[in-house]
Amino acid sequence: MWYDLIEQKNGVLGGKPLIKGTRIAVDLILEKIGNGDTVDDLLAAYPQLTKAQILACITYGANVVRNEIFIDVA
Repeated sequence: MWYDLIEQKNGVLGGKPLIKGTRIAVDLILEKIGNGDTVDDLLAAYPQLTKAQILACITYGANVVRNEIFIDVA
């Protein structure tokens, strides 16, 4: 599960969610995927990462969006 691979620590990267055991932020991975990088591209660029860690970033992002609350103020 994503929560085994993603963590947040006060004082590390401003409290952003990151891949456990690294200083690689989840938003960096999501941005790179959004810009067209593939999992294989990311594994080549960050050889210390695993496919499971990259997929955990995607799942984490989906969970964050799923749990957002939108308030219509119009």
